[in-house]
Amino acid sequence: MLGKVFKAYDVRAIYPRPLNEKAAWQIGFGVADYLMEVAADAGRHDPMGRHIVIGRDMRISSPSLCQSLIDGIRDRGGHVIEIDQIDTSMIYFAINHLDAAGGVMVTASHNPAKYNGFKISGMGASPIGEGTGLEEIRRRAALANQDRPKNGGGLHDARDLWPAYREWLLGKLDPRLLDGSKKLKIVVDASNGMAGKMIPEVFADVAGLELIPLNFEMDGTFVHDPNPLVDKNLIPTREGVEAHGADFGVCFDGDADRCMVIDENGASVGCDKLLAWWVSDVLRENPGGSIVYDLRSTRALREAIDSEGGVAVESRVGHVFMKAALAQSGSIIGGELSGHFYFKDAFGADSGARAFVEVCNRLLSSGKTLSACIAPHDRYLQTGELNFKVEDSEVAMESVAALFPDAERTDLDGMSLDAGEWWCNIRSSNTEPLLRLNLESADQNILDETLEVLKGVLGSPVDH
Repeated sequence: MLGKVFKAYDVRAIYPRPLNEKAAWQIGFGVADYLMEVAADAGRHDPMGRHIVIGRDMRISSPSLCQSLIDGIRDRGGHVIEIDQIDTSMIYFAINHLDAAGGVMVTASHNPAKYNGFKISGMGASPIGEGTGLEEIRRRAALANQDRPKNGGGLHDARDLWPAYREWLLGKLDPRLLDGSKKLKIVVDASNGMAGKMIPEVFADVAGLELIPLNFEMDGTFVHDPNPLVDKNLIPTREGVEAHGADFGVCFDGDADRCMVIDENGASVGCDKLLAWWVSDVLRENPGGSIVYDLRSTRALREAIDSEGGVAVESRVGHVFMKAALAQSGSIIGGELSGHFYFKDAFGADSGARAFVEVCNRLLSSGKTLSACIAPHDRYLQTGELNFKVEDSEVAMESVAALFPDAERTDLDGMSLDAGEWWCNIRSSNTEPLLRLNLESADQNILDETLEVLKGVLGSPVDH
């Protein structure tokens, strides 16, 4: 069963089969065995080198899976600090705030209600995925057996870290919003996920924020899927912005570690364009700094970084790769098309709450509408991410490459082609049996013609 629940970035599957309480206990045992060994190898022999922070989302299966995970950790001798229902970004804060050996968030993020899973982090909230320890946790979990003698002795402590988390986040918010001398009206769709707790706990009493809540109920069911990448799931946010005349809207995913932004006109703002907008201010505050970007991003983003004298760092798709690129390059900020934004001042991790603060701060400082801020970076035409079912991804990509022998090719993540008048990335999904295409051009006719040629190899796009 364990082989079916371990993915490239985390553990995720349908509950109760193949992911259930027995698997959760095994994974907890494996997590503790691995994290404590890594901490010891790093010279961490203090008590906190055995502590692992555990949080969970609002899914119906989360309490029982969380308890079994905790039991597995304690049976291996790990000490648990449980911080109850939180947004995923809070686990990264907690690991650093407590100087723990690592942490686990019980969540299935944006997936439908029948799913659940675990996001695992090491010391300093370092990402643990394929190639950075997840395979080793899987191996150790597979060897764990509840019927065999265990080291035991693990302690269990419950803590409320919301006051500390609130203080940390509000310390990054523009003081004019804190004292109410400036105001923003914002529609917030929590997608019936953990933003329904995070937003009230952190931002509800901020004098300068008028927050209009949508779907804040957290009973484990969803009015719409908690995936803000799907356009129809943004309809409530759009309608809310238009109805209330809001400055902008934001829609969080299920565990609130990522968000999508809607401008004052009800239009979606691409996350690559959002990051491109931030570039000027970020590099003025950090001259010559580097910025990490998802290789699927609009060319306008790299052009913005180059024009401001920054260092553009291209990364593979996925939080494990983005966090690693941010750490290795010492970058100030990073962003993915999926709505994950990464901040050096947030432990190099992705944070939906920190991204929300960034939008508020930058919009307030600009003195403009959000659409006016984005407009200079909205000069290329994009297909958006299109998904194709193909029998063999590698064969399909090579067939595409053969059609354009003069295009410049790179293979950082899947295959990227740059033909000058158009450019694209084609890559296999890490979570689904799909080939994903992002295509961009400055000319609509060229975009349409190139897409038709690509469809001749890949077939017709399918729904996500």
